[in-house]
Amino acid sequence: MGRNDDDDNSQEMGDKLQAPPDFDGPTSDRRCTDILCTLLIFAMWIAMTILGVQAIIGGDYRVILYPLDYEGNVCGTDFAQDMTDFPYFIYVNNYGGGVCVKECPSLNGVTADNLTDIKSLVTYGGLFQVENAEITTDVLQIGNYTGEDALFCNEEDCYPDPNDPSSSWDSKGVDKGNGFAYYVGDSYPVLSWCFLTIEASDRIDELVGANATLSSVEAGYDFWNDLFADLWTAREYIFGFGFGTALLVSFLYIAVLRLPALLNIVVWGSIFATITLFFGIGAYAFYLSDFWASEDPQIWSDQSITATKISSFVLFGIGFVLILLMICLRKQIQLAIGCVKETGKAVTHMPLIMFVPVIQGVAFILFVLVWSIYGIYLASQGEITVLELPVNANGLEVTVRTYEFDDYIYYGLWFLLFCFFWTSNFIVAYGDMVVAMSVAKWYFTRNKRETGNGTVIGALYDTGRYHLGTLAFGSLILALINLARAILAKVQKQVKKADSKIADCLLCCCQCCLWCFEQCIKFLNKNAYIQTAIFGTPFCTSAREAFFLILRNIGRIGAISYVSGAVLIIGKLFISSLTTGASYFLMSQLIGDELFSLWGPTVLVFLISYFIADMFLDVFEMGITTILQCFIADEEMFDGDQCFAEGDLQDWIDKYEEN
Repeated sequence: MGRNDDDDNSQEMGDKLQAPPDFDGPTSDRRCTDILCTLLIFAMWIAMTILGVQAIIGGDYRVILYPLDYEGNVCGTDFAQDMTDFPYFIYVNNYGGGVCVKECPSLNGVTADNLTDIKSLVTYGGLFQVENAEITTDVLQIGNYTGEDALFCNEEDCYPDPNDPSSSWDSKGVDKGNGFAYYVGDSYPVLSWCFLTIEASDRIDELVGANATLSSVEAGYDFWNDLFADLWTAREYIFGFGFGTALLVSFLYIAVLRLPALLNIVVWGSIFATITLFFGIGAYAFYLSDFWASEDPQIWSDQSITATKISSFVLFGIGFVLILLMICLRKQIQLAIGCVKETGKAVTHMPLIMFVPVIQGVAFILFVLVWSIYGIYLASQGEITVLELPVNANGLEVTVRTYEFDDYIYYGLWFLLFCFFWTSNFIVAYGDMVVAMSVAKWYFTRNKRETGNGTVIGALYDTGRYHLGTLAFGSLILALINLARAILAKVQKQVKKADSKIADCLLCCCQCCLWCFEQCIKFLNKNAYIQTAIFGTPFCTSAREAFFLILRNIGRIGAISYVSGAVLIIGKLFISSLTTGASYFLMSQLIGDELFSLWGPTVLVFLISYFIADMFLDVFEMGITTILQCFIADEEMFDGDQCFAEGDLQDWIDKYEEN
């Protein structure tokens, strides 16, 4: 769409922007906007604090953070019975009942098979052993259980035939994993919970002649158990690469983007390097899967080998898709580089703007810390209830303690979730406004040397002094959508339990529509913040002006924003792929033999590094959007030499229109 629209279309799409008298950039005559929303968000924070303080006074965080045994004791604490010396929890039955122990039993070098002592049982009354048991009481020290719910084993109830382990599986005490006793096996801790190793679980299956894995933890053996163990083993690599390396690469990448002479090389180099990384990591994964499959004896499980080979094909597929996109969008990419170049100039004049994401990150971490404390203490005010569950047809029952919430706690937790959505969106909006105001001031300053770090500091002050209400308004709309999606997700979970396919399909469609609506609101909010940054107008006015401005120039704003965003996504993929590839190679070489699978830690490194890259490159994304909207507004408000746009910016936008 050209600069001069038809009069009829102009009327339908709103009046063109009119420059205020003596306009020389974002207004300095600002007033507080959307004061009611400012009061509302402060009221929300005050209500959250009151709720949290009351919860801290009446709650006990230990009930939430530590395991609860079958008697209602909290392992590792003096809550109820003193279990301070027994900080770990070990499962006894399928209902999730268990006891507190001093340490998770490790049988390596203790038993003949290093995996299990099938003649020893952990029970609701302590350790029970029959003849020829291998472990001593020092290996598995259990808390003192003598209450009315304690149940004790004898040979008749738990081990009818000491020479036949399978007889215990159907006994009254074990009752196929539903009783008050279970076999002692080699285990490892995940936080304060003890989990049997896969090998120990398989060995128990073999000895009793049945699938003896407790259903309360069975899913963990197939996936979650292995995943948590791998994440714990590789934690130093995950945090080192995910945060440290990604942060360093992001800073270096952005520093290079600020250099106009290298921008073309960096962008195209990132595209080719990203494609190469996907093919390279895919080839390496394919090689590893074949190598692992050819080992004799085979060390890695068939599941890990299959997952690695499938992952290699997925990586190859992504690489081919990127090649096709690069070929189809090569001209648009070159034009989008011009917009990135202009943003790079702004960042060069105002380097402090790159620390806006750091400020946002610190604010978010501090809020989440306080919010988590409030949530944990509020949840800890629930009531511990007793469930009596049948063991067998003889009327014997085992007890399990569960945690239930009354309406006050239930709705209080939903309120805290709403506070999280509103505040997190508010923090993001604050950063967007600061970047928009800084870049807008840079754009509408004829002598760019007059802008600098002071411009960013001024934007931080003006945003906090005048426009908190506008940010609260926009973030409130997003928070309500987020809350609606969370409620819908809860309903979806309940519908899945009812196995209603039609209802589940309808809810999925609703969830998809809400997601699309959320993305539209995010886009409109960002552009509304830019209008507020330039003209100091309230949210509704800014949103209306931004909407019609975009509508009048939908062709070039939509296309250039899309392609520029795609270029930045390539940058994010380059940073995260480089970081992930390096971590995968080092982990496979240094700790590969200690992991069930490399893919859990590798995927987490990718997610963390992508988040870090996204956080920093979002400054460029918001800068591009601001410059583009400033250019369109400049074009509508001024003619000829009065325009603030520099020659290069005008040239590449005109060039795009010609294409």
